[in-house]
Amino acid sequence: MTERFRLNDLGITEIKKIFFIIVGALLNAVSLNMFLIPAKVYASGFTGVSQLISSLLVNTAFPISTGILYLLFNIPVTILGWLKVGKSFTVYSFLSVIMITAFLEIIPITVVSSDILLNAVFGGVIAALGVGITLKYGASTGGLDIIAMILSRMKNKPIGGYFFILNGLIILAAGFLFGWEKALYTLVALYVSSRVIDAVHTRHEKLTAMIVTKKGDEIQQAIHGKMVRGITIVPAKGAFSKQDKEMLIIVITRYELYDLEQVLKEVDPNAFTNIVHTTGIYGFFRND
Repeated sequence: MTERFRLNDLGITEIKKIFFIIVGALLNAVSLNMFLIPAKVYASGFTGVSQLISSLLVNTAFPISTGILYLLFNIPVTILGWLKVGKSFTVYSFLSVIMITAFLEIIPITVVSSDILLNAVFGGVIAALGVGITLKYGASTGGLDIIAMILSRMKNKPIGGYFFILNGLIILAAGFLFGWEKALYTLVALYVSSRVIDAVHTRHEKLTAMIVTKKGDEIQQAIHGKMVRGITIVPAKGAFSKQDKEMLIIVITRYELYDLEQVLKEVDPNAFTNIVHTTGIYGFFRND
């Protein structure tokens, strides 16, 4: 009976995950087709690259929509992700890519406002909500996220530098091709997006979780069943209750945060957990 309930809970969790990935994809498509694309303001990562190329091809004999380009760019990245990052994460990320492409083709490009600043701000906020929701449920919107993860593991350098380089190239390209005013508004959209994503989720690559619980052994076994991470266990005592507990300290990547949250919900929903950004690590940390 207990096993059946666990299977049912697992099915509900997967359905919930897929639902929110679709919601995130819808928000991304709305931000593009109703705010950023009409204003010629560019998003970050592969989405922005797809917008730029689509803008260049619009008056040629071979116009290609932003959505189709976005899908094409993500196919080789998905293959790399499957081989280098992880199958579950890559499958859900590619589902996000497919849904974004579908919504971009379904939702008509509509001018909501003629004010370019409003388009940049609202487009950036809505896109960031979509990305943040997708990350929160253990997937990504593909493209640069997966490439940055692979490069970061190969070079053992922070992931943020790769985002900065590609987004910087997008801003420069927008400036040279469509005027520096467009580039500045693109910068506004990228800044707003990064702030909102930080509020909804986190763009930091590594996080430290400090878990205070009475079920240290059970949580340790469940975490090791999901991921290969070292755990430090420290004896702890509640100041008010005076009850003996344990504090588990574990460093994870942001992509593993969803799995950790699911473990804690299943094993000990009453565990007190503090998640903090990790700015640096000295010593051994598995990057695979």
